[in-house]
Formats: sequence, structure tokens, C-alpha cells
Amino acid sequence: MSYVGIVLISHSPKVVEGIKDIIRQVIHDVPIELAGGTDENEIGTSIEKIQVAIDKAYSEKGVLLMYDLGSAKMNAEMAIEMSEKDNIKIVEAPLLEGSYVAAVESGMNKSLDEVVKALEKGF
Repeated sequence: MSYVGIVLISHSPKVVEGIKDIIRQVIHDVPIELAGGTDENEIGTSIEKIQVAIDKAYSEKGVLLMYDLGSAKMNAEMAIEMSEKDNIKIVEAPLLEGSYVAAVESGMNKSLDEVVKALEKGF
């Protein structure tokens, strides 16, 4: 079975690691990849890390990008532009709560658009 993949983007590697730990307490099958911190694992974001995470999380159902702060969104948008894949979306929702809801919705075998709608409705 294929699920919408999720990429968690944060300025801190520890933040996305913690969020993934919380989600994995309940949701086990949904692909969740991390793009936290710079390439040197310092505070910031990395387009390259986001691209690698997209490639790993991607399925035929697509992938959803969740981020913490504005510059992370900008790097996510650039990563999407540089990607050769379709069906990638960014959602504006709280990183922890939104990622959790997205994982639950994806785990219910919903489409990328359905997951996005659930997040837009809930926040």
C-alpha cells in the first residue's frame, strides 16, 4: 500500500527528530523523512537535505512538506522547483500538530489533496 509521504523541515535537527518520535508512537507505515538543520547540522535549513528527504518520502501518492519558520518555506519552495517530481505540496500548519494530523490522514490511505484539505480545515 502506498501512502502520502511527509517531510518535516525545521531549523533544528532535534525538533524534527522529536516530532517523528511522537508520530511513530501511533503511525508506523507512513513514510516520514527529516530535513532538520544545515548540512553541518547547525541551526538553519538546507535545500539539499530537503531534496534528499523528498526523494526518500516520495510515493505515487506524493509528498507533503511541513516546515517551522519562513526561511524553511522558502528553501522548501526552491527544493520543489528543482525537483523533477510532481505531486509535492507545502502546507501552512503548526509543525507538530499539523505533521501528526497529516500522518494520521495519510495512514487512512487518503490522497495528497485530502490530507491538505484536512490540515487547512483543522488549522
